[in-house]
Amino acid sequence: MNVETVREYCLNKKGVTESFPFDDVSLVVKVMNKMFALIDLEEANHIALKCDPEKAIELREHYSGIEGAYHFNKKYWNSVRFESDVNDKLMKELIDHSYDEVIKKFTKKLRAEYDALP
Repeated sequence: MNVETVREYCLNKKGVTESFPFDDVSLVVKVMNKMFALIDLEEANHIALKCDPEKAIELREHYSGIEGAYHFNKKYWNSVRFESDVNDKLMKELIDHSYDEVIKKFTKKLRAEYDALP
């Protein structure tokens, strides 16, 4: 996958928006205003994704294309390189996992708003 296909995959998920809150090159992808991905458009070679802490460690041990995300709490965030040993299927699974990790932390009110979306 490349930066554009990853962006499109993220944006096709329910309740997702994109913005540039930090600078002109850091694309932040949010579900219901909660970040689940960040794509550096300047380098356009990786994505930062939220991850379960135990799974994060396991992934880093098995894939050279996955490491702790720069400028993030490495316990919960991985950086995944596009051109690496991470295939398209796994990339989509990691994006889905990040999205799900954020959704499961929603308050009841936010979850109700999310569930009401088409």
